[in-house]
Amino acid sequence: MSINFESLDLRAFLTVVEQESFHRAAATLNLSQPALSRRIQKLEAEIGAPLLERTTRRVALTAMGREFLPLVRRMLDEFDNSLFAMRQLGQRQAGQVTIACVPTAAFYFLPRVIARFNEQYPNVRFSILDLSANDGLRSVAHGEVEFGINLLGSAEPDLSFDPLIEDPFVLACRRDHPLAEQDSVDWADIEPYRLVTVSRASGNRTLLEAALVRARVHLHWFYEVTHLSTSLGLVEAGLGISVLPQLATPQGEHPIIVTRPIGNPQVSRTIGVVRRRGRPLSPAAQRFFDILMTTWSDT
Repeated sequence: MSINFESLDLRAFLTVVEQESFHRAAATLNLSQPALSRRIQKLEAEIGAPLLERTTRRVALTAMGREFLPLVRRMLDEFDNSLFAMRQLGQRQAGQVTIACVPTAAFYFLPRVIARFNEQYPNVRFSILDLSANDGLRSVAHGEVEFGINLLGSAEPDLSFDPLIEDPFVLACRRDHPLAEQDSVDWADIEPYRLVTVSRASGNRTLLEAALVRARVHLHWFYEVTHLSTSLGLVEAGLGISVLPQLATPQGEHPIIVTRPIGNPQVSRTIGVVRRRGRPLSPAAQRFFDILMTTWSDT
């Protein structure tokens, strides 16, 4: 079944949301209010549900409208970027890449890939949603991004998960900590010390605890934080040690923190790319995806 609406219908919806008023939106778009209302009604008819709640004083999004809004913004961005790229014939390719990425990969690894990509395509802009694993899956499923870099696959039949690398959990501690003297550690070496961990809502925490239960390892979780970057701050201050994915640790020499591999058993997470099945990527996103795969295989 085809859906029949125009880009101006989408712009009408977005402008009403941003202006919070049909009157102001009509003036912005240089349309009459009846013409604007018809465009919104046409869009709602095609979607099959109300998108806006209208009162005498304000306009608000319905639940469906809130779901639809990020998709509209992305569709209009891609449309505008396509027109802009056509104006740049003879110049280097332009466009925008919109992706979701778990923060641990976004912080250290992703900038290296983008830098490599920008050497070839300096005019391509990026919109990066650094989201938790579950939120990242939802953003891919809802079409808010073109693909996601994630540590979770999905049972959704419309999503695919292509593994890239295994990212092992490692110990992070200060250089003056007793465990820093060892080249590697076992889980038993860690048990006596206070640990900094992320909250139970984190996909990393869930994955790690499940593996440790199977291995019958009991750790002394003492500090709980929301973001792994915060855990590194507490480690740097000497308040404890942390177990976190290698991609989340400082790359190269750090003046205060060192990392050590952990064995018996080694625990790792699988990082991969989540995509919507049967949905081709935009040209800019496909080029970035290709460089991403190449760069990660060299890591």
